[in-house]
Amino acid sequence: MVAMSTVRTNKELDMCTRPLLWKIVLFCLPIMLTGILQLLYNASDIIVLGHFASDVSAGAVGSVGSLINLTVNLFVGLSVGSCTAAARWIGAKNEERLDRVVHTAILLSLVGGVCLGLIGVFFSRYFLIWMNAPQDSVLPLSTLYLKIYFAGMPFNLLYNFGSSLCRARGDSKTPLLYLCAAGISNVGLNIFFVVVCKMDVAGVALGTVIAQMISSTLVLVHLMRLQGHCKVRLRSLRIHKDALIDILCIGLPAGIQGCIFSLSNVIIQSSINSFGEVAITANADAANVEGFVYTAMNSVSQACLTFTGQNYGARLRKNMDVSLLDSLLTVTVIGLVLGFGAYLLGQYILRVYTTSPEVIEIGVGRLSVTCTTYCLCGIMDVLVGNLRGRGYSFLPMCVSIGGVCGVRIMYIFTYFAANHTLFVLYLSYPISWFATVLVHSISLLFVRKKEKKMQWKDMPADRATA
Repeated sequence: MVAMSTVRTNKELDMCTRPLLWKIVLFCLPIMLTGILQLLYNASDIIVLGHFASDVSAGAVGSVGSLINLTVNLFVGLSVGSCTAAARWIGAKNEERLDRVVHTAILLSLVGGVCLGLIGVFFSRYFLIWMNAPQDSVLPLSTLYLKIYFAGMPFNLLYNFGSSLCRARGDSKTPLLYLCAAGISNVGLNIFFVVVCKMDVAGVALGTVIAQMISSTLVLVHLMRLQGHCKVRLRSLRIHKDALIDILCIGLPAGIQGCIFSLSNVIIQSSINSFGEVAITANADAANVEGFVYTAMNSVSQACLTFTGQNYGARLRKNMDVSLLDSLLTVTVIGLVLGFGAYLLGQYILRVYTTSPEVIEIGVGRLSVTCTTYCLCGIMDVLVGNLRGRGYSFLPMCVSIGGVCGVRIMYIFTYFAANHTLFVLYLSYPISWFATVLVHSISLLFVRKKEKKMQWKDMPADRATA
């Protein structure tokens, strides 16, 4: 083992010394803001189109979110695996293994981005036809948007992998700063291309790609200039077999889970498409509002995974339990406050996206079901993050696929098929969340019981109690 320096910059948090609650909150806030800015990419697309083009154009862009997630979530999961693997080797103070993970992750993001880009450019239209997109209006616009969006996929994945490496070292602020610059550029470019150049959906897609190019370039340059953990050297980029296995062990199940999640959402979107253009637009707008609440909760899940991963590497078992409890408390508060806030203020928030009373009414109806129960989704993700940080990724994948995807798909083809209303369709969300939280909780109890019987070699004393 090669020991690494223990010197930390002022942007890195010590994740292995209790108390952890305030550190988790501090770590979450930049991730939360980063995620919100990423959402603003798509939200600004819809808002600009809704006000300066048409509701049909806005609905065409908003309706492709589940399809984009379906195609990119495998590599987003691999970025989670990169974060976990890097955090473990930082906790274990093994510089050589960390270096191999870092350079494998960066090259993997570029290769994956090119592959996904080619798939998206050539097959977007066929995917949308499978989703029952209205062929006379929505299909041509959605296809054009997706082709341009996927052309910029290498930049998208490079930013996600690069920012995950920053977070693994305890720095969640730097990716936020770079995304701020890209987000401001994105809004300005959207307005320029749509209002001045009259490019409609092509304009907002091009603005998004340019913004992603900016954020990915900034984060890569930052990693190349680092003097501590996770420094990138372009000449060292290669796929290391041991590092790839480290990433795949956590990231592949996470990615498969994300893809299956998105598949269930694509099926839900296909069901929504059957209600017509107004419902498509309303659900796209409401889903964007929900996205901000989810992003806030998901930042806690990412924090729990990173804290658990570093403490796993440092062999501090009690800290893994503490990070779980602190994260559950944090995500429950965030989910209840933001979820109910989004519902109660929904009609006012949705006016930012559209001026149509019918669209707003349908959108608020969705928020009344999803946002008021959204804390269940946050709790579910925190449990998954803790399990992955402990080294269990296949187990939560299986539970989530069965609990969320299986329940939703079965519900849609049975109860919803017999009661074909939007409200009944929305109920599939909280029902699947509750079922999955229950099974994840039971799984975690068994994992902790198994860990108590484990004898970790050379396990150090817990610093918090030493």
